[in-house]
Amino acid sequence: MTEPMSGTARTAPVRVVLVDDHAMFRSGVRGELATVPDDVVVVGEAGDVDEAVRVIDAERPDVVLLDVHLPGGGGVSVVKRSRSEDTRYLALSVSDAAEDVIGTIRGGARGYVTKTITGPELVDAIRRVADGDAVFSPRLAGFVLDAFAGSIEVAAVDEDLDRLTEREREVMRLIARGYAYKEVAKELFISIKTVETHMSSVLRKLQLSSRHELTRWASDRHLL
Repeated sequence: MTEPMSGTARTAPVRVVLVDDHAMFRSGVRGELATVPDDVVVVGEAGDVDEAVRVIDAERPDVVLLDVHLPGGGGVSVVKRSRSEDTRYLALSVSDAAEDVIGTIRGGARGYVTKTITGPELVDAIRRVADGDAVFSPRLAGFVLDAFAGSIEVAAVDEDLDRLTEREREVMRLIARGYAYKEVAKELFISIKTVETHMSSVLRKLQLSSRHELTRWASDRHLL
């Protein structure tokens, strides 16, 4: 985690809304946060962009724990559409791609951590974002610094990625890295036929025609 940048410590519990399209993941996060009831209280949750905007505008939470890729437009759409001016956003995503990290921060999020984070670390990140700090998983902080230094150039979260399901994104990254279908199936605990189905869907949604084009597409977006 980065060192605090600014902010004043609070004593009241941080009011949080969870936004992720996987109900089981939201349930797991809610359970982790419930172990520290004096620090964080979950006041709502949502599984897509429209629902998220409704819940956030109704609850006016201190922090929204936000997945980057959501049905209905992606996490940045939630930030841009919400009218809750005092709410801060902390991205919590399976993706550690530079494109996602920088695009989400430019879209208005105050921090970005990956889903490998531990429960105590997540509670600490939520509180720090609520207090005005900027919080990143260590590797991701480098992406942000490189972007401001001009070392990498990305404008926003790629809309093409938001067309893919989470499983399709997993398959896409492995295939683009050169994995064979059999290796992808073993890595993700799915059948080769399922890999083929996901791959066909990825190529169709991205309007690509081959693995070679997919690798180049992913490389251009710093997804490898």
